Amino acid sequence: MDKQTMGAWIVHHGRKINDNTNVAAEYGAIDIAAKSASLLSRMAASDQDELSNELVITLGKVGGLNPRTELKACLEELKKQKVIDVANSGAVSVLGITTNSALSHATDMFNRNAPDSHENAVLDLSEKVSQAPINRKLASEYISDIHRLPNSEVSELITQASTIGFIDSDSDDDDPLLFNGNLFRRDTVSKSQKILSSLNSTEQSSLINFNEKLKLQGAVHIKVAEKILGQTLLSKLRAAAFFDENVVSNEAGDHSFITSPSSFHKFSNPMLDDAFDHAKALVSALCYGVSVSSSSRGRIWGVELILGKLIRGGTVGPVPAIGKDYRALELERVVRIIAGNYGFSMQLLKREVGEIALQVLQNGSANNTVLENVPSAQVTAYIGPEAARTRFKKKKSIQPSSSQMRTLLSSVRSGGGL
Repeated sequence: MDKQTMGAWIVHHGRKINDNTNVAAEYGAIDIAAKSASLLSRMAASDQDELSNELVITLGKVGGLNPRTELKACLEELKKQKVIDVANSGAVSVLGITTNSALSHATDMFNRNAPDSHENAVLDLSEKVSQAPINRKLASEYISDIHRLPNSEVSELITQASTIGFIDSDSDDDDPLLFNGNLFRRDTVSKSQKILSSLNSTEQSSLINFNEKLKLQGAVHIKVAEKILGQTLLSKLRAAAFFDENVVSNEAGDHSFITSPSSFHKFSNPMLDDAFDHAKALVSALCYGVSVSSSSRGRIWGVELILGKLIRGGTVGPVPAIGKDYRALELERVVRIIAGNYGFSMQLLKREVGEIALQVLQNGSANNTVLENVPSAQVTAYIGPEAARTRFKKKKSIQPSSSQMRTLLSSVRSGGGL
């Protein structure tokens, strides 16, 4: 596994650790590396920048870091990594960073913190089941052989990995299929064809129609997806991570839209190029601006033109809406918001994020059918696909049956796997 891929899994697992109690101590190397890399990604822009102590503390809190303990530990890790300097005042100078370089730093910090064999094993297992679903027994044999762990420890490790959310399983029986939410970020064409062949003719037609709409628009509101696919098929596909669900939050509630897992990339690997979900968050905010913001607040019509200007280092605005609709992006330092006499202006701090977002939206320019049903309200938060999928899985009333899940996942595994 290369450094960037391992770094992506470290970040992924770090988020899962944060969602569970009493787990960080057992996966200490993953935890500190993930938190430090996420802080680095949040602080850093495309170019070197200077951040005040107050801003650094705020960014730490955004990532859930205790400013008296965890934030200090993460800053110390980043100092050792030689990507930041910390002044006596607490101000931080941070190098210009790309997503891939942040992932490489995550791997370096993980290795420097003396990970044990179990931590290496769960990273390896996650990579294996993201390539194709495999049976638990085969996964156990693989982990035991590669990492030299006794069978009893392997069994406990896989059970714990599934409970924490490092991996998923299609059932609770003795030999379930194991997979995870990154299954459809790579080798998408061949895997999609296998999924399509496992469906009946009506479902095939619905999925083909929906994929065409998704390709044209870049993002489709979940109500439109339900209308085209039907709730049963959509539930199966969401649970298997065939689509990404992105959630825009505001005072009117949560509003979801669907994107393709394979869309968010700059070069060739969506799992790596948008590992921190920044481009997905930017697309979400722009879709909101296109479809629901009133003209008096600054409705966005030329998404490609605006993104192009931002990517070139320009400033857009001033309009009142920018000060409200992009708060979630401001907290992740994807953009910088500047207050003025006639409203707010915006600059893009992470050019790479803008380039990925432009690639996703430029086919259909995120036209007005995207998020057309969202009430007009400011965007205050963004929930990424993995967190949204985890939340969806907990809604047992619409959870697809184990047999439905196994049919989908087995079709992907056929001709592949171990």
